[in-house]
Amino acid sequence: MKFAVFSVLTVFVLSVTTASAITLYEDPATGQVFTQPGEGRVEIKEFPGAGASSTKDVVQDAQTVSAEIPGTDNGGNGITVLNPKSQDFLLGKETHINMKFVPEDAPNMWFKAGVRVQGTYENTSTDFNDPGQTDTDLTDAYLRRARLEVAAGFGEHTSFVMDIRNDKVNHLLKGEGDFTIGDAYLKISNPFDTSLVNFKFFRAKIDVARTETVKSAYVIAYDRPFIADAAAQFISFNRRATNAQMYGHWKKKIHYQIAVGDATSDDKLKDAIGAGGANTTDQTFFYGGKIVLSPFNGWEETKKTETYFGQGKHFSVGAAYWSVPQTKGSVEDTGAKYDLNHELINLEVSAHYKGFFIQSEYFDFQDVVEDWNAPTLNVGSSDGWYVTSEYVFPSLGYIAPFARYETWDAFEGKDGFELDSVLVGVNWYLRGNTTKVGLVLQKDEFGSNIGDKDDTKIRIVSQFFF
Repeated sequence: MKFAVFSVLTVFVLSVTTASAITLYEDPATGQVFTQPGEGRVEIKEFPGAGASSTKDVVQDAQTVSAEIPGTDNGGNGITVLNPKSQDFLLGKETHINMKFVPEDAPNMWFKAGVRVQGTYENTSTDFNDPGQTDTDLTDAYLRRARLEVAAGFGEHTSFVMDIRNDKVNHLLKGEGDFTIGDAYLKISNPFDTSLVNFKFFRAKIDVARTETVKSAYVIAYDRPFIADAAAQFISFNRRATNAQMYGHWKKKIHYQIAVGDATSDDKLKDAIGAGGANTTDQTFFYGGKIVLSPFNGWEETKKTETYFGQGKHFSVGAAYWSVPQTKGSVEDTGAKYDLNHELINLEVSAHYKGFFIQSEYFDFQDVVEDWNAPTLNVGSSDGWYVTSEYVFPSLGYIAPFARYETWDAFEGKDGFELDSVLVGVNWYLRGNTTKVGLVLQKDEFGSNIGDKDDTKIRIVSQFFF
């Protein structure tokens, strides 16, 4: 861009100082300007600057012409990826979500493309409480997430977002896995010129949990809490089966989302033990919503993330209710009939102040099946919570130790369905979320009815994302 402006300015200066001695020629096919005649070149009879009476006139003419050269203004033909508001990390500034391309002929439209790769080296030691079972030790290396992300803007209000993913590639000897579609939604932003009303259609996340709604590139630990992952499947398949939703905010003080759409699928309709077996014949749409408040002035939540890199502050509390009024069918193996009304309540609180971050959520599940293969189906409830915290040290190269505790009673009122999990680790944000590495130690204790074992995992993790 600077070279183009300099070149045009040089031509103008020459034209002013030696206009009587220089004749300019243009190649119409390329737009190039020459001082000598040649094949295909046409003499320029008039050109900006020929009548300039001062240096000021020449500069103004140069600016006019440079604005007409593709790529020399801010209206199009631009490519951006770096976040100019980012801190300077060890490897540079963090990138935006994907690289953005703005076309020359339609500056109100855009295209984004990017990748997300999370790699994991993991060792899992399993100690079974039953002496009749042999303890195991497995070392594994896999891609926790491998994704290609694209998005397109169609104008001031409308855009489309989609990603193609293959998660847990080579995890636990399962091979390469399959590519699937994750997000795939049409977004209509501020159609009535107010932040209170926005829409998403098709495959977009419903807010069943804060940690499930935060983009996986922005979470502290790549493996979310067990109970949050269960909530992600309890109402709608992977919390993003085809739906329609309206959402918005008022001065960042109040955020809301309401949605209706396709409910969960049979392969994700698990019992308290974690097994499948449903064969659904009748099912309604899910419906529900969430509201999040930032009650303190100056502590508003401006971005849903778990990684703040020691900047700013926020405090928010939220509550959600989601329901699938009816799921009817029969169990594949036993033929037992079921008629379920799934209900999920989620409560959240999160806050950060500079380097310190803390987040906690509570979940309550209704109409949980104890065991699909039992002679008589027993339906009940489940609840639990987790808390996550991190502290970032910018002065130490953005090293950030973190911890998480989780407790979940997968079927209330019966022993042997308790899960307790403790996770500690450290992340090193080499370039924010664009490039980071980490070390994680996790200890999980499963009750007698949900595994009757203790798992100890050590992970070395990494992420490359832009």
